[in-house]
Amino acid sequence: MPRVALDLNTDADRQKVKGQWRLAEGLVPGEPNEGLTARMLASPPRLADFDDSSWRICQNVRESLSEGFTFAWYRIAVEFPETVNGVSVAGSRVFFETNIDNYGEVWIDGQIDRTTGVIVGINATQRVEVTNSAAAGDKHVIAVLVLNGPLAEPRGGIWMRFATLAFESTG
Repeated sequence: MPRVALDLNTDADRQKVKGQWRLAEGLVPGEPNEGLTARMLASPPRLADFDDSSWRICQNVRESLSEGFTFAWYRIAVEFPETVNGVSVAGSRVFFETNIDNYGEVWIDGQIDRTTGVIVGINATQRVEVTNSAAAGDKHVIAVLVLNGPLAEPRGGIWMRFATLAFESTG
């Protein structure tokens, strides 16, 4: 099965899908106490139509953000081209692949696959399906919540070790 992968941490590969990472700290960025409130039912940045235009542009998802108890959202909107590195994307299965320190959630177009979209563990690698049949011009929003742990004594910073968009031919 042919596979073509884009490194979403490089400008050249992000340009192929018209993408740009945006980043904001907090469970609900911009809210008091970064949105950390008791009994909150949902965090809006997970939604595909959430306005992240005021968030800072993130050139390097590998950069460690902070130390201690930290939440942050990374978001990217992508548009599939006709070809990637000379290979047609039509009908391909597309996966977002990442490695997150320590806990993460991957939301695709405002939805989470609770089997594959929740990442638990120090530097845990995860692979989440974006679509099972790509077409040129398809647009998708990938929102990744990252949290440092363990919660009672977090160490180090938060980051994504890598962020890949993989196109895999089904034929």
